[in-house]
Amino acid sequence: MAKLRIKDTIASYASIMAALKNKIYKPLYLLMGEEPYYIDLLAGYMTDSILPEAERSFNQTVVYGKDVSGKNIVDLARRYPMMSAQQVVVVKEAQNLKDKDLEDIEVYLRAPLASTILIVCYKGKSVDKRKAFYKQAQKVGDILETAQPYDSELSGWVKDFLKEKGCTIEPAAATILAEALGADLGKIVNELSKLMVLLPQGTRSITAADIEKNIGISKEYNNFELNAALSAGNVLKANRIVQHFEKNPKDNPMVLTISSLYSHFLKLFTYHMLRAKYKGAAIPDMEIRGTMRTEPYFVREYEAAARRYNPTKTSEIISLLREFDMRSKGWNNASTEDGDLLRELVYKIMH
Repeated sequence: MAKLRIKDTIASYASIMAALKNKIYKPLYLLMGEEPYYIDLLAGYMTDSILPEAERSFNQTVVYGKDVSGKNIVDLARRYPMMSAQQVVVVKEAQNLKDKDLEDIEVYLRAPLASTILIVCYKGKSVDKRKAFYKQAQKVGDILETAQPYDSELSGWVKDFLKEKGCTIEPAAATILAEALGADLGKIVNELSKLMVLLPQGTRSITAADIEKNIGISKEYNNFELNAALSAGNVLKANRIVQHFEKNPKDNPMVLTISSLYSHFLKLFTYHMLRAKYKGAAIPDMEIRGTMRTEPYFVREYEAAARRYNPTKTSEIISLLREFDMRSKGWNNASTEDGDLLRELVYKIMH
């Protein structure tokens, strides 16, 4: 089975949301997976919209997996609503339920109460799809399974999110933001929401300067700019960035820098392979997005890097990054500080 991607999560979310907006409800909603953002978004919409506010105090119940058993949940689900056509039962942190608890819920799902909408939020992982609970959930309910986005998907996700809000963002700014905040979609949305409020009136485009001013991510000293400096062979700029990282280690952890460099040179190696495949002809945008997992906007950077680092050198750098990743975690390194390690790594890459 193909690995779940963030685009699959978005498609599933959109399908369930469309039905909810048309007031088409199922007896069960199983919201599960690695990334909590879409789980919270869907659960929040249902708890705010299925019942009128006046009915929620009697007919909407929220419990937590660590505090209840499967039998407790079943008892709640089998209650009849008070002066309402429906009741909503929300189980948060359902990943804390035991297998026996899910078995009890599965028995209930064989004949669920028509007036109950049961929402199970199972975060951080997915339920075992081989078990009867999951199979029964498929029969009677809707399932949202979320995927952690790849680093290469984040900048595109940021652009799509802002497009829905009527905003645009510079490609470089989207990359800087994604690299700095990581794959936590909730954190990214929180920062973007604050940023959109702070933009000058009439401005609907976000730049790297906006991010530096309002979020505190330097537009000059970040992993994206370090990759660009290495691609261009700009020794002075690369060393300035290393010095900045050394002075601000909490904001620029070594593990994230090596991860960013590894992703960058892996894309460069892929670019070499695509250039060989197309024998000097222009590489189609579809290949750039699908195979390199980057935007065509950045191809010029990889063209410059390819002139400096041939396929053999690129392969050596990837091996070097693996070595320094291990050293940064203590392997064969008793006392070297991260700043000195990064300085040595950059020197070896560029010479």
